[in-house]
Amino acid sequence: MKVCCLGSGSAGNAVLIEVHGTRVLVDAGFSARSLEGRLASVGIGPESIDAILITHDHRDHTRGVGVFARRHGTPVYITERTLDACRNLFRGDERTLPYEVARPFLLGGLRVEPFITVHDAADPVGVALVDVATGTRIGIATDLGRPTAGVHHALSGCDFLVLEANHDEVMLRGGPYPWSVKERIASSHGHLSNHSAGRFAAALLHPRLVGVLLAHLSVECNDPELARDVVGGTLEKAGWSGWLDVARQDVPGPMLDVEALRGRNGPDQLTLL
Repeated sequence: MKVCCLGSGSAGNAVLIEVHGTRVLVDAGFSARSLEGRLASVGIGPESIDAILITHDHRDHTRGVGVFARRHGTPVYITERTLDACRNLFRGDERTLPYEVARPFLLGGLRVEPFITVHDAADPVGVALVDVATGTRIGIATDLGRPTAGVHHALSGCDFLVLEANHDEVMLRGGPYPWSVKERIASSHGHLSNHSAGRFAAALLHPRLVGVLLAHLSVECNDPELARDVVGGTLEKAGWSGWLDVARQDVPGPMLDVEALRGRNGPDQLTLL
């Protein structure tokens, strides 16, 4: 099971998941042309994408979905309320397939498990994606106002996490946003801070977790090294020594094989718990 973040931040978000020949884009927050270029940079043709899965209606997650779907005939999985909220991105000739929260569905050899998140969108969800053949589990939770018990349950047992670490609290307070925007970001319907992300990641630790990718960092109110230090320090104190990195906004990250990471981490993971 492979995962590649094509880019993450307030200017656009998209994550590629690949398992047994099935390729799924989780969100399409860049223009179709940019998505095509980012896919090409990791050796993936846009026509090979089997589905786009949209988590919520904000433009940094949906910007290119309509054009990409029309251009390549890609089906779009989206909740009814999210589709209503971003109807202007679609012309009507796309293949849109509704899904419901807490109702898993299959995409080839991949089981998609959508779950409710807390964010100021029409119908925000996170997803856990499971390799049916092996049970390998990847959780994706960005735009996460707070880590509820339901989110914790949905992400429990993940082998790999793509988790929001949006802002540093001090940088947010002194940042360039209007106070109303700062309040929104820091609210329970906004975004996770570095410290909140670290605490949540530590709460999700278990012996099979091999990697954590920090995502949706604010350009104005965070710093990649700071996010890595805060979350990594919290995880290290909890006894974890797996793979940790920060997703970039401007370029795709590497195509990561979850099982290869497990082999690389090897005995280190046995020290956990």
